[in-house]
Amino acid sequence: MKASVESAKPQEYATFLGELKQRIASARLSAARAVNRDLILLYWDIGRGIVEKQEAMGWGESVVELLSRDLQKAFPGLTGFSAFNLWRMRQLYVVHSSPEFLAQLVPEIQKASSAGEPRNVLAQLVPELLAAIPWGHHVELLKKVKDHKARLFYLRAAAKLGWSRNVLLNQIKAKTYERSLAEGKTHNFPAVLPEYLAEQAEEALKSSYNLEFLGIRREVKERELEDRLIERLRDFILELGYGFCFIGRQHRVPLSKKEYFIDLLFYHRFLKALVAVELKVGAFEPEYAGKMNFYLNLLNEKERGPGDNPSIGIILCAEKDDIVVEFSLKTKTNPIGVAEYHLTEKLPKEFKGKLPNERQLLTVVKDAIKDKP
Repeated sequence: MKASVESAKPQEYATFLGELKQRIASARLSAARAVNRDLILLYWDIGRGIVEKQEAMGWGESVVELLSRDLQKAFPGLTGFSAFNLWRMRQLYVVHSSPEFLAQLVPEIQKASSAGEPRNVLAQLVPELLAAIPWGHHVELLKKVKDHKARLFYLRAAAKLGWSRNVLLNQIKAKTYERSLAEGKTHNFPAVLPEYLAEQAEEALKSSYNLEFLGIRREVKERELEDRLIERLRDFILELGYGFCFIGRQHRVPLSKKEYFIDLLFYHRFLKALVAVELKVGAFEPEYAGKMNFYLNLLNEKERGPGDNPSIGIILCAEKDDIVVEFSLKTKTNPIGVAEYHLTEKLPKEFKGKLPNERQLLTVVKDAIKDKP
């Protein structure tokens, strides 16, 4: 006699349902990616065709308007063939077939050549690279990012980390590329992590973090800074970058008869690692690295999950001396990055050294109060 669904064990049915939901979601995602890939490749071909015909036939700009009208008439049920979109398709091809952009792909070109693959990079590598993100992302990149290195950075990051269009816009606005340049970062990742993981960890670490959204205009204690970050957790996670999942604040880790507390603890979905964040309102001190190394030992021993990579530490401080950081991290066995944060927009270069800093202003105000009758 066959058992009814109602008589089946709830846990078995729930497991079966969960597996089906995952398969359906995965299939839908794969289908969406395939559709997007074909669409971007189509737009690339349209853009290339417009450019080649204009060059060969001497057609002017009016051909774009004419094409738009005729394509919309031929395919009335399809969107995407407005004159604006056709101009963007043309721009997509022009920008990404330029020598300046292709110069950023030299390693890929060399790799393709050494592997004996076709060397027609323009027809093979570039379109596939562009097909990794949706059309709306390309429109924003074409409008807002002019530097070729920055465009390639955002293109790859959006594809690799699955950024939505809004997240991409926030990352561009926050100047993530400028603050991700390796020369501004201080860490020991290559010394303590496998090469592939060290590269990913460096991508996740910024050289500085913009906490202007906290609205702080005065000196604060570390706990108050932590409180404000928790209040604006969504903004803080956006500033940290895509992939960070919040676990908790003042995360308790017991050891022997004592217990220790980590300021903020995250899990990074793509690094597959716990990330401990310590907040310091002053300048970096060497003992901070020792304390973080100790915390990471505790996390790896007591909370690191099966299959997880080694835990990573980020020390956020008001300022740092790169040489002091370098020497402080030399003997540490765990991956630790040190970055500055700033609570207000940095001054333009032409004003640096010409305006008083916060401490100087505070001294002036205190002196004025003392002198007041």
